[in-house]
Amino acid sequence: MAGMYSDKVMDHFANPRNVGQLPDADAVGEVGNPKCGDIMRMYLKIDGGVITDVKFQTFGCGAAIATSSMATTLVKGRTIDDALKLTNKAVVEALDGLPPAKVHCSVLAEQAIKAALADYYRRRGVDPEPIVGKLEEPHHDHGEGCAL
Repeated sequence: MAGMYSDKVMDHFANPRNVGQLPDADAVGEVGNPKCGDIMRMYLKIDGGVITDVKFQTFGCGAAIATSSMATTLVKGRTIDDALKLTNKAVVEALDGLPPAKVHCSVLAEQAIKAALADYYRRRGVDPEPIVGKLEEPHHDHGEGCAL
């Protein structure tokens, strides 16, 4: 595995940041493809429009764990607006790249954060779609990048 991945990917896989649950989370988002095996759940604590804490649980390959970890570090301490601007490309760049077959993991990480923010707005009686956008299942070809 090490030869395919950057040192940053290996570090976030071996030592993931922000793992776990937030029992008092203001928002929870889950995305994934159970047929493939990659499932991500993000928990957000939000105070005054700022993400003060974030945790994740991921079931999937090493790249899925690494992208979840990196995504949480990129949004922790940021505003909701900043978190909504996070792209899978930014996650991949922060990890110094991913093999093409694993880029779908970064899409899942981006979508998990957006799903959590959609939950945040729903809990407040606000339609999240105009703010967060339409949440779609990430495209996945079930090729060699699949966890199963």
